[in-house]
Amino acid sequence: ATTEIYTLSLHDALPILKDQAGGVIHGGSAGLRKGLVVAQVSLSLLLLIGAGLFLQSLRNLKTLNPGFEVGNLVAFDVDPTMSRYDPKWSADYYRRLHERLSALPGVESHTFAVVPVLEDDEWDSWVTIEGYSAKPDERPDPHMQYCSPGFFKTLKIPVLLGRDFNDRDDAGAPKVGIVNQKFVKRYFAGADPLGRHVGMGIDPGTKTDIQIVGVVGDTKYESMRDEIPYELYIPSDQKSFTDGGTVYVRAQGGPTHLFNTLRTAVRAVDANVPMYDMRTLDDQMQISLLTERLLAALSTVFGCLATLLAALGLYGVMAFMVARRTREIGIRMALGAGQGAVVWMVLRETLTLAGIGVALGLAGAYAVTRLIQAQLFGVQPTDLLTMAAASLGIAAVTALAGYIPARRATGIDPMSALRWE
Repeated sequence: ATTEIYTLSLHDALPILKDQAGGVIHGGSAGLRKGLVVAQVSLSLLLLIGAGLFLQSLRNLKTLNPGFEVGNLVAFDVDPTMSRYDPKWSADYYRRLHERLSALPGVESHTFAVVPVLEDDEWDSWVTIEGYSAKPDERPDPHMQYCSPGFFKTLKIPVLLGRDFNDRDDAGAPKVGIVNQKFVKRYFAGADPLGRHVGMGIDPGTKTDIQIVGVVGDTKYESMRDEIPYELYIPSDQKSFTDGGTVYVRAQGGPTHLFNTLRTAVRAVDANVPMYDMRTLDDQMQISLLTERLLAALSTVFGCLATLLAALGLYGVMAFMVARRTREIGIRMALGAGQGAVVWMVLRETLTLAGIGVALGLAGAYAVTRLIQAQLFGVQPTDLLTMAAASLGIAAVTALAGYIPARRATGIDPMSALRWE
């Protein structure tokens, strides 16, 4: 039998090889398995590209400068109107709270703001701007912020022109306001806005009685993702209403060690005024990116799981194919085929399936990723680097999945293979 194996001629072996290979290639069961593998590879690539895009968006948002320094910054909310709705009493409460916080050790500065930053909160208002002629369908509506003196110092927002608010900007003083750079570029064409006036409202004859006394740097407002708005700052003592808000405290060291101290100080001012939601601005920034973090995490998990399933499916198909082609492989080796030729014969089919899957996946990604463009930040849905990295990753995994059964095929004994049924 041994002599018969090694004296087998190529002319005699060709019909056997064709019968063996044709039966495997054209078999309905094998074709279905291959189709499923191609579909798995395509889906895996699509999910990996999505994961890559979401991860890049998250990285871009995390490294984005919000326009102020979040480190060592503590925030908490108070609302004296929930204890007693009295404008004069509320104003006195904020004065006493300011005095108490100023005397605390470890506090570098503090301030009060009606609208908290990076919390998806928004307050905009129509305004009339001196010297600016609005178009018929235009309604200038900058985002509003009512804050106490020290707001820009505490958040470390640069004052570029003019001055900050001070204690003299109270209810009885002339009304003043501060605008950001974007406001100046939009409504004053970049000219010096100091001394110009704005007024609350857009009705004809609206009194422009708020004098612009300063210009500050641009900052994020609702969230890290949203565009920087046109912004108008008004002293909190000059607002026409009584409300609660957010207190910001900049610590001289780590911010969390101030938590208990701040709670004690606020209760000492008035225990009946609720104090709640104490947090650091670092934590608040992470919270503001919760959706992006969730999308990145879920897409990464699903992409990796889909890739693993595709690799297992490809491994199973190729192992099945090798088992069905055992006799063919034995004949080839009996005719002198080396291990490298056998490995390449099996691996070539693996790479073909993977290549078809990658091509279909890229085509699908080009169309589907446009649907998630609104969820991306700083990256295009058809980013070539992301698509290339995902394609190389899925190709490497599928090649490894196919190499294992290909390598095992080289261990087939020619004599045993000829007896394989």
